[in-house]
Amino acid sequence: MDGNGRWAKERGWPRLVGHRRGAERVKEITRACPDMGVKWLTVYAFSTENWKRSTEEVLGLMALFARYIQREADALSAEGVRMRFIGDRAPLDPKLSALMSGIEARTANNGRLNLTVAINYGGRDELVRAAARLAAQAAEGRITPEEISPARLESCLDTADLPDPDLVIRTSGESRTSNFLPWQAAYAEYEFTPTLWPDFTPAELSGILARFGARERRFGGVTG
Repeated sequence: MDGNGRWAKERGWPRLVGHRRGAERVKEITRACPDMGVKWLTVYAFSTENWKRSTEEVLGLMALFARYIQREADALSAEGVRMRFIGDRAPLDPKLSALMSGIEARTANNGRLNLTVAINYGGRDELVRAAARLAAQAAEGRITPEEISPARLESCLDTADLPDPDLVIRTSGESRTSNFLPWQAAYAEYEFTPTLWPDFTPAELSGILARFGARERRFGGVTG
């Protein structure tokens, strides 16, 4: 979800106004997904690199995350949305982390839509943390180095209980993946759109899904 800051700047507003508008767009897209046949949605809210932004913007984003969780908890639960978070929670404010754990527990039995929010997430950081877990298991004698496999590595990732993504969408005209799910998205299809995230509508998502549905996915094999 990229382009919140630019969207606000184009209108002469502070960047945080763009982030607030982007949060509203998340709600709209989340509500539209089940009717489009989407049961798994992951949104990239804050990367491990985003700490480099101004203190004002970082604090504003963290406050926005907390307000979103508090305000949307009832609606998400009522609409059958299960919410999860991926990323390293250790550097986050304990109050925010507690809110995250609380809404995960509250929505754990829902299944109409699985919404995953990546906060303080970075693909390389995730892989390093997974490798550290495997190294600890080996050091404790629970596994041997020879037993390390793709499946065992996947079991140590933040997404261990989630399916790999079929489609990755990047908004705002950028054509890079920005450290998002590098292991999991190895065979995902990609769509890059110039639309800034606050302007990304369910109608545009529907069009992207239609194009995705027409693609032939071979996963490294040959068909026909």
